[in-house]
Amino acid sequence: MQEPRDGHERQGAHREDVVVLVSDRRERAERLARGIALVLPCRVVEPGAALPADRSIAFVVDLATDLAADRGSAWIMWLAERIRESGLPCLYLARGNAVQDTAAVRLLGAPTVIDPRQSAGIVPTLMRLVAEGKAREASSAKARKPGGGTPEVRVERATTLVTRLFDKAATGWPPSPEEVEEGTRIVLDTVSEVGIRTWLDLVWRHDIQVYQHSLSVAGFAAAFAAELGFSRNDRQRLAKAALLHDVGKALIPHAILNKPGPLTPDEMAVMRTHAALGADLLARESAFEPEILDVVRYHHERLDGSGYPEGLKGARIGDLVRLVAICDVHSALTERRVYRPPLPAAEAAAIMQAQAGQLDSDLLRVYRPIIFRAGNAAGGPSVLS
Repeated sequence: MQEPRDGHERQGAHREDVVVLVSDRRERAERLARGIALVLPCRVVEPGAALPADRSIAFVVDLATDLAADRGSAWIMWLAERIRESGLPCLYLARGNAVQDTAAVRLLGAPTVIDPRQSAGIVPTLMRLVAEGKAREASSAKARKPGGGTPEVRVERATTLVTRLFDKAATGWPPSPEEVEEGTRIVLDTVSEVGIRTWLDLVWRHDIQVYQHSLSVAGFAAAFAAELGFSRNDRQRLAKAALLHDVGKALIPHAILNKPGPLTPDEMAVMRTHAALGADLLARESAFEPEILDVVRYHHERLDGSGYPEGLKGARIGDLVRLVAICDVHSALTERRVYRPPLPAAEAAAIMQAQAGQLDSDLLRVYRPIIFRAGNAAGGPSVLS
């Protein structure tokens, strides 16, 4: 079956803001649509149909179809990608099968899940989601303007973009190159304006664990690029690689990723797959350069051959990988973990200096001022590096 063309592509007709109700249960859909229409315009979409020409402001998904079992359906995959890429609020009406519903949630990205038997809660929940979505869009629009709004607004936007990046990766889809570029620009511009210390303070206001690590490493990379006197293009490439370096962790089981303590050897073996998983995922999108893929795959390699996944040594480790590896180690040392507090800057600097045989010693000398400029971490909880 061919993917349907978006109704949004049709021109010439007046378009209004509507809630899109996706349902394969006609009678129930009609009842639900009437309830939604009391407060918000609503359009019902049945399986195989295109999205309406009106501007969507939210999705409600109420399908008897097992989304997990029906992943082979071109229409289901097309719809799920449209929902994920839209960034719009999505209300998923669960069917009560925990395994099936979990698979559907992963496929749709990050929907709000509600029990349809509690029908009185559907419309109020939808109204709240739409209101929150409009507020986020207003904030995002402000962040996207030249100058980008306040640093707080920009960090909020960057957090949203990175959250979306990981949510999409968790479903097996590479992130949007356009959103990665926007997130990278926000990191570069904000660190340039307010400095690495303030960037970290703002990032760590958000309790989003591995996402914070990605934003912290990207911030360190932006500061490092400035210290090295890189051109704008080279700064962009380094910060983007840092932002994406841990994308493979989206595919690691949460029980391992968020374990409050050291991992067992078997768990560590699973954790170490994140580098190859992330690079393979990004390789599905031609917009990501080979140098970026190398950083994602090799950022845990070490000059003495003690790293992973391939035990590369010396000259086989590229410059961009070496730069991000330093930022990654610094971030890991100075973030608060569930089993230990963050290390002070002086202690982190000493540990990194002791790793000069593993990390590039010349680059470490250039990076050292950034360690003290960043100071002691504001950090919240994070995951293993």
